[in-house]
Amino acid sequence: MESLLNFFIRDAAAQTATGATADGAMGLMNLLFPIILIAAFYFLLIRPQTKRAKEHKQMVDGLKKGDEIVTGGGVLARITDVGDNFVQAEIADGVQIRVQKQAVGSLMPKGTFKGNL
Repeated sequence: MESLLNFFIRDAAAQTATGATADGAMGLMNLLFPIILIAAFYFLLIRPQTKRAKEHKQMVDGLKKGDEIVTGGGVLARITDVGDNFVQAEIADGVQIRVQKQAVGSLMPKGTFKGNL
């Protein structure tokens, strides 16, 4: 009878040891998922956003008189004066507006402004 009990006890001990290794593997998998999720957010959302912001800052810093722009509101204009925080832009003959530099959406190719008037 005692040998029979030893037989069952050894099996239980072996099963516990195997279960402990499986729990360790599951703990690693549970830790791996958030790391993969954070990496995906970085490469799909954060990195492209910072790249676009850097390109926009370079474009805004490079604005000069005569550049043709489109503002964030969709107004097509030609820059007549550049200040520290604002640009003065001509939207029609004799009509000028002041726009914050950060509100400039994009630069347009030369000739776009006169072609649309």
